[in-house]
Order: sequence, then C-alpha cells, then structure tokens
Amino acid sequence: MVKELPISLFNGRANADLTDLAHSRGLAYGDGLFETLAVVAGKPLWLEAHLDRLREGLGRLNLQLNESVLLKELELLLDKAGKPQSGVIKVIICRCSGGRGYSPASQQSDRLLSFFPATKPAPYWHDGVKITLCQQRLSRQPALAGIKHLNRLEQVLASAELQARGFAEGLMQDDSGLLIEGTRSNLFLVRQGQLLTPALSRCGVAGIMRGKILEYAAQSQLPARVADLTLADVYLAEELFLCNSVFGIWPITAVDCHQKSIGPLSRHLQEQFKATFDV
Repeated sequence: MVKELPISLFNGRANADLTDLAHSRGLAYGDGLFETLAVVAGKPLWLEAHLDRLREGLGRLNLQLNESVLLKELELLLDKAGKPQSGVIKVIICRCSGGRGYSPASQQSDRLLSFFPATKPAPYWHDGVKITLCQQRLSRQPALAGIKHLNRLEQVLASAELQARGFAEGLMQDDSGLLIEGTRSNLFLVRQGQLLTPALSRCGVAGIMRGKILEYAAQSQLPARVADLTLADVYLAEELFLCNSVFGIWPITAVDCHQKSIGPLSRHLQEQFKATFDV
C-alpha cells in the first residue's frame, strides 16, 4: 500500500525548490518554530491562540513573519485539500538561509505548511489511557520555555521509549526531577477539587489546549493553579489527564503500576469541549 503524502506548500509554492530546503536553517540547526493545528470541518481550530504563541516564539528567536501572507497560504492549503474536511495542519517557520555557521544572518523566515487528512481517533477520550514515566529528561532552558521551537530531539528519544514499550504517551521530567509534560501533551492533576498543571517557566510547551482549560477554569470559578509538581503529586492525585489541541482530553487510568480512576472533573471538562472535537 502506498502511503498518502500530505499536501504541502513551501513559501506559497506547491512544488518547492529542494535547493531552498537543503539550505534551511530549520533543517540544519532547528532554527525555527512550528504549530500543529486541528482542522474541523475545513476550519483551523483556535487559530488566533496558535498565532499568539507563534508571535511569542518569533519575538524570542528574533524572527520576522508576514502574518497576512501566512493566513493566505493557510486558505490556499485548505482549498487544495478539497471539500471541507477534518485533519491537521503543520506550520513550520524557519529562519532564511544565510550561509554556513550558527550566526543568524537574517531575520526573514521561510514557511512550510502541510495538511494531513484526519485518521481514525484513538479510543483514549472515552476509555482513558495507560502511560509511563519516560527515562529521557528535558533540559532546562528558560529562553526557549513555552514556545514550540524546532529542537525536539528529547521528545524523539522519549517517543522511541514509548514505541519500544507499547505506550501511547509518557510523562517527562526536567533534569531536576520536576514534572513538565507528556511527549506531545500537557498534564493536569486534580487534588481536593483543584486543578493543578506543571509550571513551564524552565522548559516545556505552553499548549493551546492547556491554555483553554485554564481559561475555562477562570471563567467558571473552578480552582486551578500552575505549580512545580513531582511524581509524588501524580501518585497522590485523585484524577489525572493529558491534553493537546489535536486529540483533546485523555483521562489517565494508570501511570506504570499506579492505577487511577477516571474522575468527575475530567469528564466534566471533556463535556465542555466535546463539541469542539466531535468525539
């Protein structure tokens, strides 16, 4: 069976010049950013929130981007995908090439946009997911904390662990033992009716879904707090769940040998976002 390739645009062109890609600083050094957007019925989900995080990252890396051009290319990509459908768009922003060496000679950026049609959703929204603690740890780097930069080798190594051990997701700690996130998701705990999520000031990605849950908590006067958390907090938690803006909310039913129940607050939050994800 031939694997279906995504529909892609490089700087607005469907047929990219491989010479441009060969000199990409994103490819050479991870000098850039990315966003992964769910597409529901032909519309990018929470586009403005993704753009806000992208703007934050551009400022950190001293990169420039013509946002109106990017938005036009998103429309063109969705038009090429055909009738309104669901799937995922990946937006990669790389610093333009400027010769050999690490020095960033340019503030200008290249854009690579790809659309991937929706696949059959995993059963974890309804059934919960069993996860593990990854041995691979995250390095602390406050200058890059929160943004979705292209340097993802720690997640690649952690994901290799998951694949070898048969887990769909795993928790990652930083090099001091603080819990940060999953390999592709953010973590929430419930203790005595309060939502807790790890602080991301030293490393990790400030996920869009994480932000939406914190917004909902503030609007509905649901107690919620960002804090430094450890494995002890996970084991003592009454409920645990993972979230991201593509799969939504996955309740956690086990962390290695520690069993957990799917609790009422996890189900309540799922109910608030159910229509968004059409599950």
